[in-house]
Amino acid sequence: MTETAPQSTLPYPPVHSDKQFVVLSDWDGTITNYDSNDYMTDNLGYGKEKRREGNLDILSGKTTFRDEFRRMLESVSANGHTLDECKDVLKRNIKLDPGFRDFYRYCKSKDIPVVIVSSGMEPIIRAVLSALVTPEEAAEIDIISNHVDVRADGTWSIKYRHPTSGYGHDKSQAILPYRALPDPPTLFFFGDGVSDMSAARHADVLFVKQKNDGENDLAAYCKREGIPHILFSDFGAALNTVKAIVEGGKTADAALAEGKAE
Repeated sequence: MTETAPQSTLPYPPVHSDKQFVVLSDWDGTITNYDSNDYMTDNLGYGKEKRREGNLDILSGKTTFRDEFRRMLESVSANGHTLDECKDVLKRNIKLDPGFRDFYRYCKSKDIPVVIVSSGMEPIIRAVLSALVTPEEAAEIDIISNHVDVRADGTWSIKYRHPTSGYGHDKSQAILPYRALPDPPTLFFFGDGVSDMSAARHADVLFVKQKNDGENDLAAYCKREGIPHILFSDFGAALNTVKAIVEGGKTADAALAEGKAE
């Protein structure tokens, strides 16, 4: 699969080995309108300016995502904010991408699994997801992410899925098992930021979210590394491209050559 796959401290859901198409998507800032970890850091932790400095250091290779992300989240806990408080703040402030519900329901109608692959923490993702979709939909969606350790005094810290990896959670490890199947599905991956760099090279069709706030770190990485990708503004636009590929109106290569979902 890779040179040496990092050991996971957390279980994986079963691979969808009998599907023709599979969607794997980042959560924060991709399915949601705002990255929940960024929101916590900007408003409850050490602030946006220091966070952006850290993100750019990750992009340039000065530090690892694992180490910088831990520092971000530690700043929230160090300021006295409990995990339950963070969940409540995020449920009030984080919204879905406006096109995601229709995108998800289309995928469900075509028997296409949608799996969240996140560098965030599952308890927070579950809390926010359950506030944004129906209970049935929330229960159907697999989440591959990190977890959280909560101490007796109420302080908390991230528990990485792959603590020996510089990514903390190497998202490629959610993709590569599909590559090993005798009849692998077409893999769509959706992302937006530095946490998605580990997955960017491994999808058949990579969608990169283009955001108005200028924090387009995955797009910058793909451009620098020459990784083919499709820019999309929201899942409504992405749905048009996914539909065309799934229903045979366009090949994956043709969609990548266009470079933008509209």
